[in-house]
Amino acid sequence: MKNIKLIIEYDGTNYSGWQKQKNANTVQAEIEKAIKKTTGEEVDLIGCSRTDKGVHATNYVASFNIESTIPGDRFTYIINNKLPKDIVIISSQEAESDFHARYSCTGKTYCYTILNRRVPSAIYRNCSYLVKEKLDVDRMAEACNYFKGTHDFEAFRTLGSSVKTTVRTIYEVKIEKQDEFIKIYVSGDGFLYNMVRIMVGVLIRVGRGKLEPEDVKKIIDSKDRNKAGKVMPPMGLKLENVFY
Repeated sequence: MKNIKLIIEYDGTNYSGWQKQKNANTVQAEIEKAIKKTTGEEVDLIGCSRTDKGVHATNYVASFNIESTIPGDRFTYIINNKLPKDIVIISSQEAESDFHARYSCTGKTYCYTILNRRVPSAIYRNCSYLVKEKLDVDRMAEACNYFKGTHDFEAFRTLGSSVKTTVRTIYEVKIEKQDEFIKIYVSGDGFLYNMVRIMVGVLIRVGRGKLEPEDVKKIIDSKDRNKAGKVMPPMGLKLENVFY
């Protein structure tokens, strides 16, 4: 039995997230179907994260066990031949038997892309969120500092999701401005449901002058979901990197 590790890139626009669902098209289901078509074996593909509908990934990690004699590095090519063009296996390799794409993970980096201009983009409409009002990036960068460290992020999760604890450690939050694009990178040991998209919403309010940078700390300390505001749309979010 081999344990195969995959690095995957995908455009999540046409999918109802990563995880398999009844009567829904998902990234996990597409890759499992491709593996079965090429090897004849049904596998249980383990993903590093449950990305939501419309969310993208550039270095998503998944793993699966299989009896096939195909060398680990060859799965890249044989799976890609059976996948739609918006899902690509970047690399494949045989991993240690105890490697687990989810439980071996020690942290992740997400990136949220904002298009800050008056008109939308035809080309980047599915991978960025349009904010027409001019954002103050310096204020947003100052606000990022309040997210760093270990906090109870109860205010930054969608209610209804069940977790043992809402305490998470954020290693870094940084902002990069590239012409009309503002990219927000968030790295941490783990994330609550919709946590990054809620964080981005707060930073946008800071950039608009609706909140002060120090209000971020007040919202965290309040543990009040209502104070954090709405969840930003999924198309701007991308899983950038996974750490082991």
